Amino acid sequence: MTSPATPSHTAPVSEQKRTTAYHADALSHRSALLGILFAALGGGIITLLGWYAFKAVSLPSFNTSMVTRALSTVGVTITLVLASGFSAWWIYDHYKETFSRPRWRTWVTYAVTYLSPALLTLASIGLPLSASRLWLDGVQVDQAFRTQFLTRSVDQMGYADMNFLDMPTFYPLGWFWLGGRLGSLLGIPGWEVYQPWALISIAVAGCILVPIWQHLTKSLPVGTAIVLTTTAVTLTIAAEEPYSAVIAMGIPAIAVLSARAFQGSHLSTLAVALYLGISATFYTLFTGAAALTVVSLIAVITAFYERTWRPIVRLIIIAVISIAIALIAWAPYLWSVLHSTAPLQTTAQHYLPEEGTQIPVPFLSMSIVGFLCLAGLIFIVTRLRNAEVRALGLSIIGIYLWTVLSMVMTLVGTTLLSFRLEVIVVLLFATAGILALAEVRTAGIHRLYPASFSPAANKRITAALSIFLALTGVYYAQQIPEANEDAIDHAYSDTDGYGERADRFSSDSAHYYLDIHNFIQDQGYKANETVVLTDEKTFMAYYPYWGFNAFTSHYANPLGEFKHRNDQIEAWADESWDSTPAEFQKSLDSAPWRGPDALIFRGDLDNKEDGFKVHLAEDIYPNQPNIRYRAVFFNPEVFAQGWELEQTGPFVTAVRTK
Repeated sequence: MTSPATPSHTAPVSEQKRTTAYHADALSHRSALLGILFAALGGGIITLLGWYAFKAVSLPSFNTSMVTRALSTVGVTITLVLASGFSAWWIYDHYKETFSRPRWRTWVTYAVTYLSPALLTLASIGLPLSASRLWLDGVQVDQAFRTQFLTRSVDQMGYADMNFLDMPTFYPLGWFWLGGRLGSLLGIPGWEVYQPWALISIAVAGCILVPIWQHLTKSLPVGTAIVLTTTAVTLTIAAEEPYSAVIAMGIPAIAVLSARAFQGSHLSTLAVALYLGISATFYTLFTGAAALTVVSLIAVITAFYERTWRPIVRLIIIAVISIAIALIAWAPYLWSVLHSTAPLQTTAQHYLPEEGTQIPVPFLSMSIVGFLCLAGLIFIVTRLRNAEVRALGLSIIGIYLWTVLSMVMTLVGTTLLSFRLEVIVVLLFATAGILALAEVRTAGIHRLYPASFSPAANKRITAALSIFLALTGVYYAQQIPEANEDAIDHAYSDTDGYGERADRFSSDSAHYYLDIHNFIQDQGYKANETVVLTDEKTFMAYYPYWGFNAFTSHYANPLGEFKHRNDQIEAWADESWDSTPAEFQKSLDSAPWRGPDALIFRGDLDNKEDGFKVHLAEDIYPNQPNIRYRAVFFNPEVFAQGWELEQTGPFVTAVRTK
């Protein structure tokens, strides 16, 4: 890729041609792989140690104090100043008549640049969350389901569904399974491991991209700039869903690798296949988008452009390898689908927020990232003859086509969830923008002013550009906590699994969950062997009970027959008013699925006239909001025999007598 940051050290800078490709920091394949390994291990360890350090100090709550915001800005500033400073110093070495660089500074520069994404993640998100045990958005809405899956993954190492007993997971288990192993290693429950695992996974994804981009651009400073920009943008607009964020971060690199793969590179072909396979075990939406609108589109256009079938052959090879990897996560579910006699039910794509009705155009935003995206747009248009730059442009076109198709799909009652792809569009444009700035520095200035620049003049230009980029980076990154303010506030205001709020205010009714859990345990039941019927999704997120039904159809396993189970619950509620306790128990046991061992209601044991209440969720797409909750009431009298009842705050828990 002709995306130079500094000239080769084979001659003084004043003698270099500015239009030749940059090779000073070129990494061999072996060095790149070692760099990826070092960056992954180093980034993970640094992030975990940083998380522990933050928990060891007592900092005020983010939503009641400005202290953590100030400390976050300090951390961001130190990180970006160090990365920019060592990168500029690295470039300075090439302005010497005889190239030289101390070994100690080489190692320090690599350490700082390779680990800078982890430090940025810790400073901008980890520090603001330091006084809370929860991740961004607490246990609000979708986070409750993600937390439930992590809780299940800590409890079990297999393919278990997050909610349904004896059913393989439909939701990709890769990120959650790894998080579960971390939780088991650290000895903390799934809901609590969410925060450190999210920080670690985003940090590691950023760190491993530095050697990858150094290998692609042959420039350590440019690679570092691309990845720090990628990390900052991702933390700003996509950090709430970390397992998708880490996949999105790699798509610009995959676009470039795809261009190389379809031009004959065997290792690039393998890299693209590995990425698609692993991404399919993490987040299938981005896998589909990357496979169809990035990799496949680049292959087809390359084949047409070069009038050869070889790119299509390589695309088939990529598909075979990636599918084989994906089956590690998907095989049990697909096997169950093939042998299932019940119809599949899913409404996962029944969601159309306002963002899903618009085409993302980040280059029109009056912001630093908007300027960077505009520079990227201009760069792509003017450099389309370059295959790798063209790959970035084709990827953007492909994502736009997906977005438009998603809107068209509303005519048949579904969507392609294109609103989630905005982060990919921004990352592709921003990456091109960094490459544009690098080219302006090494080629553009000399074209505008053809007179030879002295080494001293080049140093001053490099210093000015480094300072400018560092300060603009600080300005943007220091706003990451502000951009996530609502999500961070929820992490402090939601009641955690220990019944506490991180901001020290009084907890809501969720602080009764521990008492309910203990009551169920006291009746001789173990959480991971017990089926519970309840609409308290946070209770299920904190404890590894099996749910009789999922909370909404959108996250429910298609094998779980969500609607039929809803109908069964409503039938039980209606019939309970005309049934004896024995008849009610028989009805529970006669269902096609294992009946609940415990039920958690809203109700009052001292005032049973109104019954015990539980809510059912109904999909009402295309309306927005797309879910409606409806209450059904059970007759308290059917629990008079064969059940142990307990009033805990506003909850009534009914547990079958063993």
